[in-house]
Order: sequence, then C-alpha cells, then structure tokens
Amino acid sequence: MTVYFIGAGPGDPELITVKGQRLIRSCPVIIYAGSLVPEAVLHGHCASQVVNSAELHLEQIIDLIKAADALGQDVARVHSGDPSLYGAIGEQIRPLRELGIAYEIVPGVTATAACAALLGAELTLPDISQSVILTRYADKTAMPAGEELSSLARHRATMAIHLGVKHLAEIIEELLPHYGADCPIAVIHRATWPDQDWVQGTLEDILVKVESKGFRRTALILVGRVLGNDHFSESSLYRAGHAHLYRP
Repeated sequence: MTVYFIGAGPGDPELITVKGQRLIRSCPVIIYAGSLVPEAVLHGHCASQVVNSAELHLEQIIDLIKAADALGQDVARVHSGDPSLYGAIGEQIRPLRELGIAYEIVPGVTATAACAALLGAELTLPDISQSVILTRYADKTAMPAGEELSSLARHRATMAIHLGVKHLAEIIEELLPHYGADCPIAVIHRATWPDQDWVQGTLEDILVKVESKGFRRTALILVGRVLGNDHFSESSLYRAGHAHLYRP
C-alpha cells in the first residue's frame, strides 16, 4: 500500500502529469483538496471511496489513510499545484513515517509556472534576473528570521508571492525601496481556471487595478523587471558561433 501525494496542477485538468492522472484513475481511494482541485481532475477514476479533504482536519485524513492501509488499498492524495510548495504535506508525511506507511510524491505544475505561461513571460532573462524567489506573505504563519519580504526583496530577483493579495498594500510598501515604483507587477487570479483573470501594472499603480477587480484570494503576485521586458542579452545557448556538445 502506498499513499501518492499528487500535484494536480494549477486548475486546468489537462495540466496534470501523465503519472498523476494514471494514479488517480487506478487508486481505490482518493482524498482530494476540493477547495483548490476541480472535480474534473478526477475524471475517469474507478475509486470506491472519494473524499473531499476540505471538510476534514488532519487527524481525520490520517484515519482515512490508516483504514486504507489496513485494507491494502493505495491512496491518491490529490493536492493543487505542486504538493511540495505550500501543500501542507509535511504534516501528513510525519505521521505516515511514524506509522510505517509508504508514500510517494508526484510533482505537479506550479501556480508560478502557470502564471508565467499566462503572461507569456520568461522569469529568468539574461542580465535582468537569473533567480526566482517563491515566497508568501506572513499572516497566520510567521516567516522565519531572514525570510521577511523586505529581506528577500533586497535581491531584486523575480519574485512570486503566494497568499498575499489581501495584503497587497503592505507588500508594495516593502518592495518599493528595492524594486522601484516603475517595476512591473502582475496579480493573477485562479490561473488556468475557467474564470481566470489578471491585471498588470507597476508597483505604483497596481493596487488600484487589483481593487477594481476585487481579487481577495487564490491569486498569485509576480513582480520583477522580466515582465514585459525586451531589453535583455541573448543567451549563449542559441547564439551562432557558440559551440557545445550538440553543436560543434
């Protein structure tokens, strides 16, 4: 028996890996995060038990897994995006280790990747930014020392900020000294879902644009000078005259 922590992707049912889809269709027990994973992701399953974990607390989820383990049934534990990022899988894996229950993580398409695709953007442009910081805004869960937004912003790298749209004004205040008022920013609501929407602007004007849209949750903030920037050097990868293993 194995518990498969499956990344279902950002919302579009076609943005799940082949492996993830195969496991969902073959596991006899499915526990899925119904508040973030559309039921369409479960299409084609033949599970005898399908449970929406949005209605459960941690102990109830572990009890379901223990019951499946007693019957020798594999479990598809379906999370949104990639389960290794803000998926709360660590707190589920810890008791599984204590119980000796086998598990495997199946990666998925991240919200950051989906938002970059929607914007038609590369997040790592030569001379502009070669790093991407994935972080969140400190709200109910405090940030560890050194990971405050103002500290991370000192790098001026491309930044993807989760769980922060309700605190956009405070985020802008922390970013402004490091990125500048003219720095591009985008706020993407429910990327790849049928009702996806987004706004783009600068740190100076984005707040008004977001308020007009009414985004209050399930939105990702992307900030950095890679957005809408055509003034960058070409990489050596495709440069004529640059030799490498496959192009002598």
